[in-house]
Amino acid sequence: MKKNMGITDRVIRTLIAAVVIILFVNHFISGTLGIVLLAVAGIFVLTSLVGLCPLYSLFGISTCRGKKA
Repeated sequence: MKKNMGITDRVIRTLIAAVVIILFVNHFISGTLGIVLLAVAGIFVLTSLVGLCPLYSLFGISTCRGKKA
């Protein structure tokens, strides 16, 4: 599959996921909200590692720098 996430997008998603994990571990967020945010953080990490966001594909968005024709 073609990647649709640029490096900046991937770094931002990874940083957001790291912040959420740190907040959860330090008990700043907990309960249902904490679990939902951890799930979102996991999705952010997974999509960052793969470089493909399914929602971007669905809406035709790409943050990759492409070769100009």
